[in-house]
Amino acid sequence: MSPQVSRVLAIIGQGYVGLPLAMAAVDAGWTVVGVDNFETKVAQINSGKSPVEDISDTQLQAALTSGVYRASTDFSSVAKASVITICVPTPLDEKREPDLSLLQSAASAIAPFVSNETLVVSESTSYPGTLRDIIIPAVDSLKPKDSVKVYFASAPERVNPGDPVWNQKNTPRLVGAVDAESQVKALAFYKSICDVAVAVSSPEVAEAAKLLENTFRLVNIALINEFTQLCASTGINVHEVIDAASSKPYGFMPFRPGVGVGGHCIPVDPLYLTWWARQNGGRAEFVEAADSINHAMPKYVALRALKLVAPSVIKPKVLILGVAYKPGVGDVRETPVSELRDHLKAHGAEVAWHDPLVTVWEGSDPVDLDWECDVAILATKQPGVDIQQIVARGIQVLDCTNSYKNHQGVTSL
Repeated sequence: MSPQVSRVLAIIGQGYVGLPLAMAAVDAGWTVVGVDNFETKVAQINSGKSPVEDISDTQLQAALTSGVYRASTDFSSVAKASVITICVPTPLDEKREPDLSLLQSAASAIAPFVSNETLVVSESTSYPGTLRDIIIPAVDSLKPKDSVKVYFASAPERVNPGDPVWNQKNTPRLVGAVDAESQVKALAFYKSICDVAVAVSSPEVAEAAKLLENTFRLVNIALINEFTQLCASTGINVHEVIDAASSKPYGFMPFRPGVGVGGHCIPVDPLYLTWWARQNGGRAEFVEAADSINHAMPKYVALRALKLVAPSVIKPKVLILGVAYKPGVGDVRETPVSELRDHLKAHGAEVAWHDPLVTVWEGSDPVDLDWECDVAILATKQPGVDIQQIVARGIQVLDCTNSYKNHQGVTSL
């Protein structure tokens, strides 16, 4: 940003996207206020306790102590910002359709306090047209009369929680704005905190690209999940097949099977795409089929695990190892293990779980690894889980993570 412009950034939402962005901006010399509706989260952050794994307490405390960062529930604090980024969740509703209520609420909440010449950026993932059709009208209708010029852009987040390599600084960011002036300002902002900012011709291109990125993963995971079932039914080791195919130096990218898909992106974003397609008179049939395949995977895993139990056992006891949606984090958002548990229970099983990174899950407490069970399912490979301890007791383990190849007592998915 140019020297005469205030280097104050306001970030709406201080979760898995907003807080890492705040710390990256602090590192780049910005003064940041993180606004969040949840008072308990704001109090936790201001006490120096990070609510997300990617930001350590030490890093957060350093930013707080230096006075360049604070969290707040007061939306009026955005008035001092030259840049406002919206980083709120965009989940699905009960019909598995886009729920933009948090995004609409954020846009309306900042609007009365947006100063003249402020850049407003949406980092929240949504369907093409969201910035132009939802956010801009909300801000323009409620902004102060003297805020005659507000700049708008879309720069969808690219956060991969728990990734030791890719972060806010070294992950390229897409930037698409509504006009040339907005694009200049948005590119300048992201180039100040990221190594690479990639300009695209419109917000709609940026929004669509984010949906494509995660839909690409959804359909490839679905392909390998379906292929896994075909291989298993004929006694072929799917992982050996994947390894063999990976020897091709072009035209192939390895994906691995698992319990399903989880997290806030892969199970959610492609359904923004299918909804958008229907709104425009089309149909994303391939994506819909991939979604169905992945949703059926927890049931398949449940049945595979129950086949490892002796037929004489009437009510099998099943221990699920790892309930987070991915290894190395305690994030249980959209975890497919929820459906796995439900299918196991529907087939008469008693189910318990163990995850060193999750203290409470959907109102239930974990059990120790010595919990007596008939079969264990390694759903997510978390640190500190001693599979050997379970195998040594003669308990069969279904490994959904490809972590224990050719290990006695362990069956790979």
